[in-house]
Amino acid sequence: MVPPPPIVSFMNNQKQQKPTLTGQRFKTRKRDEKERFDPTQFQESIVQGLNQTGTDLEAVAKFLDASGAKLDYRRYAETLFDILVAGGMLAPGGTLSDDMTRTEFCLFTAQEDLETMQAYAQVFNKLIRRYKYLEKGFEEEIKKLLLFLKGFTESERNKLAMLTGILLANGNISASILNSLFNENLVKEGVSAAFAVKLFKSWINEKDINSVAASLRKVGMDNRLMELFPANKRSCEHFSKYFTDAGLKELSDFARNQQSIGARKELQKELQEMMSRGDPQKEIIAFTREEMKKAGLSEQTMIGIIWTSVMSSVEWNKKEELVTEQAIKHLKQYSPLLKAFTSQGLSELSLLLKIQEYCYDNIHFMKAFQKIVVLLYKADVLSEEAILKWYTEAHLAKGKSVFLEQMKKFVEWLKNAEEESESEEEEAD
Repeated sequence: MVPPPPIVSFMNNQKQQKPTLTGQRFKTRKRDEKERFDPTQFQESIVQGLNQTGTDLEAVAKFLDASGAKLDYRRYAETLFDILVAGGMLAPGGTLSDDMTRTEFCLFTAQEDLETMQAYAQVFNKLIRRYKYLEKGFEEEIKKLLLFLKGFTESERNKLAMLTGILLANGNISASILNSLFNENLVKEGVSAAFAVKLFKSWINEKDINSVAASLRKVGMDNRLMELFPANKRSCEHFSKYFTDAGLKELSDFARNQQSIGARKELQKELQEMMSRGDPQKEIIAFTREEMKKAGLSEQTMIGIIWTSVMSSVEWNKKEELVTEQAIKHLKQYSPLLKAFTSQGLSELSLLLKIQEYCYDNIHFMKAFQKIVVLLYKADVLSEEAILKWYTEAHLAKGKSVFLEQMKKFVEWLKNAEEESESEEEEAD
């Protein structure tokens, strides 16, 4: 019987054809189409709503809340904020665009008082809390408005300053916006300083100087306030007089303190570099005395700066058993420098507290405290009176039990030596 021919699968000798999309057209989704930027209709809707709500800021807030669902706030954020502040879209420089619809109900036409500005701040606050994506755009708007200050009237600038101070106090915007006030043209014409007076007054009125200081430090603005004045007037004295005369003594004191801190940091850095270079101690002492006088620093403050510089000018061994030996050798070398700035009992005590703090904060030095104190006693940097006062009443809480235990035997020896000395004097008499 002849076997049937083998069945050959079409799959094996014929490639499967893949479906193709040739000739097919797809409908583009509306959201993928590039829309033309045209704020006209948006502006008309906002202006119309503000004209209807008028000066009733509660009604304005409700209108803005409801309109966000129908209007494209994300796309036209700048237009929205321009209208709320100035009544219409702003052209570069701060003038209102002539060809656009505008409203008379805005921040710039409102009453120039703190209460009205607080109410406006609430409008912005509610709007941004409701539409979180507006946060960044709002901050950019404030930065822009500050650059446009010369294009506004004095009254408009005052209102914007008060509003900005309240917004800063409420945390609606970051203090980094103040960078716009350092614009050369605004500074040169005194616009920045005048604006800053109104701004800081309303900010401090809402919070206090400590809160203001914390916000400034957070963004590195705490050391830049002098830049509100032209270079030839950028002194602590001028700043202090200007803001004190304007009723902002708290801000003057803060700036003076910041400058003092800045000067101390610079001095510490310079001393550290001199030590690292191995400059002669006579030169370091002369330089330090001159800088101390120039900056009006007390000896107690100066010895703290010197201690920090001395301890920062060397790379310390990571092993506890070796670091003590290294510290003793290093401090022995710089004991003449430390001695030159501990001529008063208070300075000696300040140094002792600095040593205690340093040994506590740097764990490898915990066991070195007593040896450092004894070395400085032998080098005539620390007196027995200062050591006994520190031991009995003037020590810090940091590592107190450890350090007092370390010092126990030495303090006893000091007391005995003092008693023997007193009895010898009595016998001599």
